Amino acid sequence: MVKNPEENSNIQELSLEAVMGERFGRYSKYIIQERALPDIRDGLKPVQRRILYAMNQDGNTYDKAFRKSAKSVGNVMGNFHPHGDSSIYEAMVRLSQSWKLREPLIEMHGNNGSMDGDPPAAMRYTEARLSKISGEMLQDIEKETVEFVPNFDDTENEPTVLPARFPNLLVNGATGISAGYATEIPPHNLHEAIQAVIYLMEHPKAKLEKLIEFIKGPDFPTGGIVQGIDGIIKAYTTGRGRVMLRSKTEIEQLKGNKEQIIVTEIPYEVNKALLVKKIDEMRLLKKVEGIAEVRDESDRTGLRIVIELKRNASGQGILNYLFKNSDLQISYNFNMVAINNKRPEHVGLNAILSAYLEHQRTVTTKRTEFDLRKAQERKHIVSGLIKALSILDQVIKTIRASKNKKDAKENLIRQYTFTEAQAEAIVSLQLYRLTNTDVTALQAEFEDLRQRVEDYQAILADPSRLDKVIKKELRALDKQYLSPRKTEIQAEVQQLKIETEVLVAPEDVIVMVSRDGYLKRSSLRSFKASGTADNGLKSNDLVIYQAKVNTLDHLFIFTDKGNVIYRPVHEIPEYKWKDTGKHLSQTVSLDKDEKIIQAYSFHDLEQKGNFLLASQEGYIKRTAFNDLRPGRTYKSRAAQCMKLKTASDCLLASVYLPEADLISTKPLFILAVTHGGYGLRYTLEEVPVSGAKAAGVKAIDLRDDILTAVLLTHEEDQIGIVTQRGAFKRMKVAEVTPTTRARRGVQILRELKRNPHRVILAEVLQANKALNILTDKMQSITIEPFRHPSVDRYSNGSFVIDIDEFGKPLFIQKNHYEDEETK
Repeated sequence: MVKNPEENSNIQELSLEAVMGERFGRYSKYIIQERALPDIRDGLKPVQRRILYAMNQDGNTYDKAFRKSAKSVGNVMGNFHPHGDSSIYEAMVRLSQSWKLREPLIEMHGNNGSMDGDPPAAMRYTEARLSKISGEMLQDIEKETVEFVPNFDDTENEPTVLPARFPNLLVNGATGISAGYATEIPPHNLHEAIQAVIYLMEHPKAKLEKLIEFIKGPDFPTGGIVQGIDGIIKAYTTGRGRVMLRSKTEIEQLKGNKEQIIVTEIPYEVNKALLVKKIDEMRLLKKVEGIAEVRDESDRTGLRIVIELKRNASGQGILNYLFKNSDLQISYNFNMVAINNKRPEHVGLNAILSAYLEHQRTVTTKRTEFDLRKAQERKHIVSGLIKALSILDQVIKTIRASKNKKDAKENLIRQYTFTEAQAEAIVSLQLYRLTNTDVTALQAEFEDLRQRVEDYQAILADPSRLDKVIKKELRALDKQYLSPRKTEIQAEVQQLKIETEVLVAPEDVIVMVSRDGYLKRSSLRSFKASGTADNGLKSNDLVIYQAKVNTLDHLFIFTDKGNVIYRPVHEIPEYKWKDTGKHLSQTVSLDKDEKIIQAYSFHDLEQKGNFLLASQEGYIKRTAFNDLRPGRTYKSRAAQCMKLKTASDCLLASVYLPEADLISTKPLFILAVTHGGYGLRYTLEEVPVSGAKAAGVKAIDLRDDILTAVLLTHEEDQIGIVTQRGAFKRMKVAEVTPTTRARRGVQILRELKRNPHRVILAEVLQANKALNILTDKMQSITIEPFRHPSVDRYSNGSFVIDIDEFGKPLFIQKNHYEDEETK
């Protein structure tokens, strides 16, 4: 009879999702519990615990000679940890590194790596043994103080946790990444941790505020300075927190008005070689000015990095920059996760200390129970020996009459009521032990055992006696391994303010902004070599701004769409003078037809005056300099300086008014000029100050006209007007009687019935200064305004441009040449 293959089949149909979920769940549980996270009681990961236990079992302790690391790794791998030898050796090396652990648990001879990230020598070259303090981790492990489980092949037993006579999780910290969890527990000072445990023992309901009087914060083996007590308190409360960890530095004065920065301690787990390399790259790339040389002078006496500065460089300014932009200062994030009752938990300081204290009470109780049991067993034997010696002749006679050892034991038990254990001890007794001296010694031993049994029973019966024992041992350990705190704790995080002078070398340069939006800076040398004529612009582009400025200055660029673009001069791309430069649209989003109409430079951003802004549809306002100061996104976004009501309107005028002008003895006037030939004059005070995003108030009653220009004038000033027919007119400002804002104004051109003149350009005139009129045919016409007669407001002036030949007037190229060098 053939069986159906489907009967009794173990084949199951499962979805891939179910299989993957179940398998990954098991894998995650394994790496969380058995690989990456430390136990809250002894602060060790399984591989670290196995290394310490195997070396201890092998007798590779601090009081014995060093042994090859390869032998220890082989023992661990063969007996307890069935993984790669490299992972075991890496864990062993880390346990020996004094810059990673506050109290190294392994001593190593040979190259065990360095703070520069150098790898350790191969395990066949190095030698290792347990450090002395590791003995405290393993002390009394033979007294059944901790639970043992079979190893991976059931040939040996291994501990699930070490007795850990000091709070290793806090003292040496932990770092690791598992599935869904990561841990980052910083090292702490042994003395502080022990004092906190003792205090918690005496005050079981102690609050965190009291515990941090003992544990002030992390104590990194590399020292440094921790800033931010709030972050420490948050971490000790919730298990998560953030502090700033910075190097310990000092600024030394050298001869010749020079300084150098000395770094003697760097943040925890920062690679020293990479740190020095990065600082030197900053010097080479001139990201910060003033660094002459960077040297690593570390030797066997300690760490020392020297940053030598140039003459007159700001040592504190450069140091602040390095704190902010290199690993001389880092943020350290607490993420205190440990295995507690076989579960990963975020734990605070109270939880860690409470779990450790509970573990110590358990360990000490089991040790006392073990010692009590051994003492009682020995006391029982000793009492039997004393009894046997008191009736020695009968005992000897009985033993001699017996057939063998077994018969002798049975006879002793039957005739003298000895127990099995006592009888075994008597028949195993050596003859030399039968002297009177030995009887006295046994009686003394019995008395000692009796006292010890009473002490052990008292300890087990009274929790306060148990705590007293723990405290005594902790204080002895504290005294033996006491080491001063290395890391300094500062309550507040220092705000780093970096002056531009630190980053930028002060230098005079030529800056140019074109109407189409091209921007560049050039060295004075390039400018002189190229000449002013060869400025690199396209033939149909115009220079809006050109001046000699300093790299520490600030540039504000205004567009006809109501935007303002800020650029520190040192951030303006550097080109040869004959190059076109970089277009603003490469960094800032601008409309295709957006044009630059004005630019100003300032030595600093602390100006007190206002910008005067006017739009073509007849609105005007003053906006405080402070309202146009750059924000965080100035590099990629233009800021609004005036709200334009319709898309066709454009910003026509922007004049900066320093505080000195506002308090001038001479009154300042606004002269609003329309395309249709009307002018309105009123005082500056009539224009209110409003925000950057405001549209302003009405400058002039336009009716069907548009505003051509707003001029800032004094009573005695003269203005020049250019019309669309090529006429130029020079007129005194006083021709327009002062009145109030938002009126129609008066005619400043004589109206003609046929082809009337219309205002294209208007400018305040300056003595001995010519006006360069550019036309739509890109022709430049120079006008010397004071060679033309001054006329009244009813005149249309005289023709100076043949518009058929040269084109219609388009733009007055304003004179921004600030000294002879830029002319």
